[in-house]
Amino acid sequence: MFTPAELSEIKNLLTPENKIVILTHYNPDGDAIGSSLGLKHYLAAKGISAEVVVPNDFPKFLKWMPEAKKNIIAEYKRKVAADLVFEADVIFCLDFNSPSRIGILGDWLTKANAKKILIDHHQQPENFDFVYSDTIIPATCQMIYHFIEAMGDESLVNKEVADCLYTGIMTDTGGFRFRSTSATTHRIVANLIEKGADPALITSNTWDTNTITRLQLLALILGRIEVVNDTVAVLYLTRNELKEYGFQKGDTEGFVNYGLSILGVKMAAFFMEDLYEDFIKISFRSKDAIDVNQFSRKYFNGGGHINAAGGKSQENLQETIETFKERVVEEGF
Repeated sequence: MFTPAELSEIKNLLTPENKIVILTHYNPDGDAIGSSLGLKHYLAAKGISAEVVVPNDFPKFLKWMPEAKKNIIAEYKRKVAADLVFEADVIFCLDFNSPSRIGILGDWLTKANAKKILIDHHQQPENFDFVYSDTIIPATCQMIYHFIEAMGDESLVNKEVADCLYTGIMTDTGGFRFRSTSATTHRIVANLIEKGADPALITSNTWDTNTITRLQLLALILGRIEVVNDTVAVLYLTRNELKEYGFQKGDTEGFVNYGLSILGVKMAAFFMEDLYEDFIKISFRSKDAIDVNQFSRKYFNGGGHINAAGGKSQENLQETIETFKERVVEEGF
Protein backbone atom coordinates (compact mmCIF):
# COMPACT_ATOMS: atom_id res chain seq x y z
CA MET A 1 0.00 0.00 0.00
CA PHE A 2 1.06 3.63 -0.36
CA THR A 3 2.78 5.09 2.68
CA PRO A 4 0.80 7.44 4.96
CA ALA A 5 2.74 10.38 3.48
CA GLU A 6 1.91 9.26 -0.05
CA LEU A 7 -1.77 8.80 0.82
CA SER A 8 -1.81 12.33 2.19
CA GLU A 9 -0.32 13.65 -1.04
CA ILE A 10 -2.81 11.67 -3.12
CA LYS A 11 -5.72 13.01 -1.04
CA ASN A 12 -4.54 16.53 -1.83
CA LEU A 13 -4.47 15.69 -5.53
CA LEU A 14 -7.98 14.25 -5.60
CA THR A 15 -10.04 17.43 -5.80
CA PRO A 16 -12.97 18.42 -8.03
CA GLU A 17 -10.74 21.08 -9.61
CA ASN A 18 -8.12 18.64 -10.88
CA LYS A 19 -8.56 16.79 -14.17
CA ILE A 20 -8.27 13.06 -13.52
CA VAL A 21 -7.77 10.32 -16.11
CA ILE A 22 -7.75 6.56 -15.56
CA LEU A 23 -5.73 4.38 -17.96
CA THR A 24 -5.53 0.62 -18.32
CA HIS A 25 -3.82 -1.88 -20.58
CA TYR A 26 -4.16 -2.93 -24.21
CA ASN A 27 -6.88 -5.53 -24.86
CA PRO A 28 -8.62 -4.73 -21.54
CA ASP A 29 -10.00 -7.67 -19.59
CA GLY A 30 -12.43 -7.89 -16.69
CA ASP A 31 -9.91 -6.74 -14.09
CA ALA A 32 -8.78 -3.81 -16.23
CA ILE A 33 -12.28 -2.54 -16.95
CA GLY A 34 -13.59 -3.41 -13.48
CA SER A 35 -10.79 -1.61 -11.64
CA SER A 36 -10.99 1.44 -13.91
CA LEU A 37 -14.76 1.80 -13.57
CA GLY A 38 -14.70 0.88 -9.89
CA LEU A 39 -12.22 3.70 -9.24
CA LYS A 40 -14.24 6.10 -11.41
CA HIS A 41 -17.44 5.42 -9.46
CA TYR A 42 -15.60 5.74 -6.14
CA LEU A 43 -14.26 9.14 -7.19
CA ALA A 44 -17.74 10.16 -8.34
CA ALA A 45 -19.04 9.29 -4.86
CA LYS A 46 -16.46 11.78 -3.54
CA GLY A 47 -17.76 14.44 -5.93
CA ILE A 48 -14.78 14.06 -8.28
CA SER A 49 -15.17 13.35 -12.00
CA ALA A 50 -12.74 11.17 -13.95
CA GLU A 51 -12.45 9.85 -17.50
CA VAL A 52 -11.52 6.27 -18.32
CA VAL A 53 -9.34 5.94 -21.43
CA VAL A 54 -8.51 2.51 -22.88
CA PRO A 55 -6.08 1.82 -25.75
CA ASN A 56 -8.48 -0.30 -27.82
CA ASP A 57 -11.94 -1.78 -27.71
CA PHE A 58 -12.94 -4.39 -25.14
CA PRO A 59 -15.29 -7.40 -25.24
CA LYS A 60 -19.05 -6.92 -25.33
CA PHE A 61 -19.48 -9.12 -22.25
CA LEU A 62 -17.84 -6.36 -20.17
CA LYS A 63 -19.95 -3.51 -21.51
CA TRP A 64 -22.84 -4.16 -19.12
CA MET A 65 -20.90 -2.57 -16.26
CA PRO A 66 -22.18 0.86 -15.21
CA GLU A 67 -20.84 3.56 -17.58
CA ALA A 68 -18.60 1.11 -19.45
CA LYS A 69 -19.89 2.47 -22.74
CA LYS A 70 -18.64 5.94 -21.77
CA ASN A 71 -15.02 4.75 -21.80
CA ILE A 72 -12.91 6.66 -24.32
CA ILE A 73 -11.39 4.17 -26.76
CA ALA A 74 -8.14 5.63 -28.10
CA GLU A 75 -8.14 3.61 -31.33
CA TYR A 76 -11.47 5.24 -32.25
CA LYS A 77 -11.06 8.69 -30.66
CA ARG A 78 -7.34 9.35 -30.84
CA LYS A 79 -7.43 13.15 -30.50
CA VAL A 80 -9.93 13.10 -27.64
CA ALA A 81 -7.83 10.51 -25.81
CA ALA A 82 -4.58 12.40 -26.40
CA ASP A 83 -6.08 15.69 -25.18
CA LEU A 84 -7.35 14.03 -22.01
CA VAL A 85 -3.95 12.52 -21.22
CA PHE A 86 -1.94 15.69 -21.91
CA GLU A 87 -4.37 17.97 -20.05
CA ALA A 88 -4.68 15.72 -17.00
CA ASP A 89 -3.46 16.76 -13.57
CA VAL A 90 -3.60 13.21 -12.23
CA ILE A 91 -3.37 9.92 -14.15
CA PHE A 92 -4.20 6.61 -12.49
CA CYS A 93 -2.44 3.68 -14.17
CA LEU A 94 -4.30 0.46 -13.42
CA ASP A 95 -3.49 -3.19 -14.08
CA PHE A 96 -0.29 -2.62 -16.06
CA ASN A 97 3.33 -2.27 -14.98
CA SER A 98 4.87 -0.35 -17.88
CA PRO A 99 3.85 2.28 -20.47
CA SER A 100 4.73 -0.31 -23.12
CA ARG A 101 1.60 -2.26 -22.09
CA ILE A 102 -0.84 0.44 -23.15
CA GLY A 103 -0.08 0.97 -26.84
CA ILE A 104 -0.05 4.56 -28.12
CA LEU A 105 -1.23 5.72 -24.71
CA GLY A 106 2.20 4.75 -23.37
CA ASP A 107 3.97 7.41 -25.45
CA TRP A 108 1.51 10.05 -24.28
CA LEU A 109 1.72 8.91 -20.67
CA THR A 110 5.51 9.21 -20.69
CA LYS A 111 5.34 12.78 -22.02
CA ALA A 112 2.39 13.95 -19.88
CA ASN A 113 3.05 16.33 -16.99
CA ALA A 114 0.40 14.81 -14.72
CA LYS A 115 1.14 13.09 -11.43
CA LYS A 116 1.08 9.36 -12.23
CA ILE A 117 -0.32 6.86 -9.74
CA LEU A 118 0.27 3.14 -10.37
CA ILE A 119 -1.97 0.47 -8.84
CA ASP A 120 -1.04 -2.94 -10.24
CA HIS A 121 -0.29 -6.57 -9.37
CA HIS A 122 2.09 -7.55 -12.19
CA GLN A 123 5.77 -8.22 -11.59
CA GLN A 124 8.60 -5.73 -12.16
CA PRO A 125 6.70 -2.41 -12.24
CA GLU A 126 8.46 0.60 -13.74
CA ASN A 127 8.81 3.97 -12.02
CA PHE A 128 5.77 6.21 -11.46
CA ASP A 129 5.23 9.14 -9.08
CA PHE A 130 3.28 6.90 -6.70
CA VAL A 131 3.47 3.10 -6.80
CA TYR A 132 1.20 0.56 -5.13
CA SER A 133 2.43 -2.79 -6.43
CA ASP A 134 1.65 -6.18 -4.90
CA THR A 135 2.16 -9.31 -6.96
CA ILE A 136 0.54 -11.53 -4.31
CA ILE A 137 -2.90 -9.93 -4.69
CA PRO A 138 -4.93 -11.77 -7.37
CA ALA A 139 -6.68 -8.78 -8.95
CA THR A 140 -6.16 -5.05 -9.33
CA CYS A 141 -9.82 -4.68 -8.34
CA GLN A 142 -8.93 -6.03 -4.89
CA MET A 143 -6.14 -3.44 -4.71
CA ILE A 144 -8.62 -0.67 -5.55
CA TYR A 145 -10.73 -1.85 -2.61
CA HIS A 146 -7.67 -1.73 -0.33
CA PHE A 147 -6.89 1.77 -1.66
CA ILE A 148 -10.43 2.95 -0.88
CA GLU A 149 -10.07 1.50 2.63
CA ALA A 150 -6.71 3.23 3.12
CA MET A 151 -8.31 6.50 2.08
CA GLY A 152 -10.87 6.01 4.85
CA ASP A 153 -13.70 5.87 2.33
CA GLU A 154 -15.11 2.35 2.62
CA SER A 155 -18.52 3.91 3.27
CA LEU A 156 -18.43 5.30 -0.28
CA VAL A 157 -18.42 1.82 -1.84
CA ASN A 158 -21.86 1.81 -3.47
CA LYS A 159 -23.53 -0.68 -5.80
CA GLU A 160 -21.76 0.71 -8.89
CA VAL A 161 -18.34 0.39 -7.27
CA ALA A 162 -19.22 -3.05 -5.90
CA ASP A 163 -20.47 -4.42 -9.23
CA CYS A 164 -17.29 -3.34 -11.02
CA LEU A 165 -14.83 -4.55 -8.39
CA TYR A 166 -16.61 -7.88 -7.95
CA THR A 167 -16.44 -8.45 -11.73
CA GLY A 168 -12.68 -7.88 -11.87
CA ILE A 169 -11.96 -10.08 -8.87
CA MET A 170 -14.20 -12.84 -10.20
CA THR A 171 -12.62 -12.87 -13.67
CA ASP A 172 -8.97 -12.52 -12.60
CA THR A 173 -9.28 -15.33 -10.07
CA GLY A 174 -10.97 -17.64 -12.59
CA GLY A 175 -14.14 -17.66 -10.54
CA PHE A 176 -12.15 -17.78 -7.25
CA ARG A 177 -10.31 -20.95 -8.32
CA PHE A 178 -6.72 -19.73 -8.64
CA ARG A 179 -4.22 -20.28 -5.83
CA SER A 180 -3.73 -16.54 -5.33
CA THR A 181 -7.34 -16.24 -4.12
CA SER A 182 -6.98 -15.61 -0.38
CA ALA A 183 -9.19 -15.42 2.69
CA THR A 184 -8.86 -11.64 2.39
CA THR A 185 -10.16 -11.85 -1.18
CA HIS A 186 -13.24 -13.69 0.02
CA ARG A 187 -13.81 -11.21 2.84
CA ILE A 188 -13.69 -8.34 0.37
CA VAL A 189 -16.08 -10.15 -1.96
CA ALA A 190 -18.47 -10.62 0.94
CA ASN A 191 -18.26 -6.90 1.67
CA LEU A 192 -18.97 -6.10 -1.99
CA ILE A 193 -22.06 -8.31 -1.91
CA GLU A 194 -23.23 -6.47 1.20
CA LYS A 195 -22.70 -3.20 -0.70
CA GLY A 196 -25.01 -4.36 -3.50
CA ALA A 197 -23.01 -6.57 -5.88
CA ASP A 198 -25.23 -9.34 -7.28
CA PRO A 199 -23.06 -12.47 -7.90
CA ALA A 200 -25.68 -14.32 -9.95
CA LEU A 201 -26.39 -11.35 -12.20
CA ILE A 202 -22.71 -10.45 -12.59
CA THR A 203 -21.80 -14.04 -13.47
CA SER A 204 -24.63 -14.22 -16.00
CA ASN A 205 -23.75 -10.87 -17.59
CA THR A 206 -20.05 -11.69 -17.81
CA TRP A 207 -19.81 -15.41 -18.49
CA ASP A 208 -23.17 -16.65 -19.77
CA THR A 209 -22.62 -14.88 -23.08
CA ASN A 210 -21.65 -17.59 -25.54
CA THR A 211 -22.26 -16.92 -29.21
CA ILE A 212 -22.41 -19.47 -32.02
CA THR A 213 -19.04 -18.16 -33.21
CA ARG A 214 -17.40 -18.69 -29.82
CA LEU A 215 -18.77 -22.21 -29.48
CA GLN A 216 -17.69 -23.13 -33.02
CA LEU A 217 -14.16 -21.88 -32.36
CA LEU A 218 -14.08 -23.72 -29.05
CA ALA A 219 -15.23 -26.95 -30.70
CA LEU A 220 -12.48 -26.52 -33.29
CA ILE A 221 -9.62 -26.21 -30.81
CA LEU A 222 -10.98 -28.83 -28.42
CA GLY A 223 -10.96 -31.31 -31.29
CA ARG A 224 -7.20 -30.99 -31.72
CA ILE A 225 -5.70 -30.31 -28.30
CA GLU A 226 -2.22 -31.78 -28.08
CA VAL A 227 -0.59 -32.77 -24.80
CA VAL A 228 3.22 -32.71 -24.61
CA ASN A 229 5.05 -34.92 -22.08
CA ASP A 230 1.66 -35.72 -20.52
CA THR A 231 1.76 -32.39 -18.65
CA VAL A 232 1.61 -29.51 -21.17
CA ALA A 233 -1.44 -28.76 -23.34
CA VAL A 234 -1.18 -26.93 -26.67
CA LEU A 235 -4.13 -25.18 -28.32
CA TYR A 236 -4.15 -22.91 -31.38
CA LEU A 237 -6.22 -20.98 -33.91
CA THR A 238 -5.16 -19.65 -37.29
CA ARG A 239 -6.06 -16.30 -38.84
CA ASN A 240 -8.08 -18.02 -41.56
CA GLU A 241 -10.11 -19.90 -38.96
CA LEU A 242 -10.84 -16.68 -37.09
CA LYS A 243 -12.04 -15.06 -40.29
CA GLU A 244 -14.07 -18.10 -41.37
CA TYR A 245 -16.05 -18.14 -38.12
CA GLY A 246 -16.47 -14.37 -37.87
CA PHE A 247 -14.28 -13.84 -34.79
CA GLN A 248 -15.21 -10.96 -32.49
CA LYS A 249 -13.07 -9.53 -29.68
CA GLY A 250 -13.52 -11.65 -26.55
CA ASP A 251 -14.58 -14.83 -28.38
CA THR A 252 -11.49 -16.75 -27.26
CA GLU A 253 -11.47 -15.48 -23.66
CA GLY A 254 -10.70 -18.38 -21.31
CA PHE A 255 -9.95 -20.95 -24.02
CA VAL A 256 -6.50 -21.64 -22.57
CA ASN A 257 -8.13 -22.80 -19.32
CA TYR A 258 -9.67 -25.78 -21.10
CA GLY A 259 -6.16 -27.11 -21.69
CA LEU A 260 -5.29 -26.65 -18.04
CA SER A 261 -8.44 -28.55 -17.00
CA ILE A 262 -7.12 -31.83 -18.49
CA LEU A 263 -6.25 -34.42 -15.87
CA GLY A 264 -2.49 -34.40 -15.24
CA VAL A 265 -1.81 -31.19 -17.19
CA LYS A 266 0.21 -28.60 -15.28
CA MET A 267 0.67 -26.01 -18.02
CA ALA A 268 -1.36 -24.88 -21.04
CA ALA A 269 -0.52 -22.58 -23.92
CA PHE A 270 -2.96 -21.09 -26.44
CA PHE A 271 -1.50 -19.71 -29.69
CA MET A 272 -3.48 -17.41 -31.97
CA GLU A 273 -2.48 -15.63 -35.15
CA ASP A 274 -3.27 -11.93 -35.01
CA LEU A 275 -6.04 -10.97 -37.41
CA TYR A 276 -4.19 -8.05 -38.94
CA GLU A 277 -0.49 -8.20 -38.09
CA ASP A 278 2.17 -10.88 -38.53
CA PHE A 279 2.69 -12.08 -34.99
CA ILE A 280 1.40 -14.83 -32.72
CA LYS A 281 -0.37 -13.96 -29.49
CA ILE A 282 0.22 -16.51 -26.72
CA SER A 283 -1.65 -17.12 -23.47
CA PHE A 284 -0.04 -19.25 -20.76
CA ARG A 285 -1.65 -20.82 -17.69
CA SER A 286 -0.13 -23.14 -15.09
CA LYS A 287 -0.67 -24.85 -11.77
CA ASP A 288 1.35 -25.04 -8.58
CA ALA A 289 4.96 -23.81 -8.80
CA ILE A 290 5.28 -23.78 -12.60
CA ASP A 291 6.18 -20.14 -13.31
CA VAL A 292 4.81 -19.15 -16.71
CA ASN A 293 5.71 -15.52 -16.03
CA GLN A 294 9.42 -16.30 -16.09
CA PHE A 295 8.98 -18.77 -18.94
CA SER A 296 7.21 -16.15 -21.05
CA ARG A 297 9.75 -13.44 -20.22
CA LYS A 298 12.64 -15.76 -21.07
CA TYR A 299 11.37 -17.12 -24.37
CA PHE A 300 8.36 -15.17 -25.67
CA ASN A 301 8.83 -11.48 -24.94
CA GLY A 302 6.04 -11.45 -22.40
CA GLY A 303 5.23 -11.74 -18.73
CA GLY A 304 2.43 -11.58 -16.20
CA HIS A 305 1.94 -13.69 -13.08
CA ILE A 306 3.37 -16.98 -11.86
CA ASN A 307 0.34 -18.97 -13.05
CA ALA A 308 -0.99 -16.68 -15.80
CA ALA A 309 1.02 -14.83 -18.42
CA GLY A 310 1.05 -13.73 -22.03
CA GLY A 311 3.61 -13.54 -24.78
CA LYS A 312 4.28 -12.87 -28.46
CA SER A 313 6.22 -14.48 -31.25
CA GLN A 314 7.34 -13.10 -34.62
CA GLU A 315 7.76 -16.62 -36.03
CA ASN A 316 4.86 -18.18 -37.91
CA LEU A 317 2.35 -20.29 -36.03
CA GLN A 318 3.91 -23.69 -36.69
CA GLU A 319 7.42 -22.46 -35.91
CA THR A 320 6.19 -20.82 -32.70
CA ILE A 321 4.52 -24.02 -31.50
CA GLU A 322 7.61 -26.09 -32.34
CA THR A 323 9.82 -23.59 -30.49
CA PHE A 324 7.47 -23.78 -27.52
CA LYS A 325 7.65 -27.59 -27.44
CA GLU A 326 11.45 -27.46 -27.55
CA ARG A 327 11.56 -24.98 -24.66
CA VAL A 328 9.15 -27.12 -22.63
CA VAL A 329 11.49 -30.09 -23.00
CA GLU A 330 14.52 -27.93 -22.13
CA GLU A 331 12.84 -26.64 -18.97
CA GLY A 332 11.82 -30.14 -17.94
CA PHE A 333 8.09 -29.52 -17.71
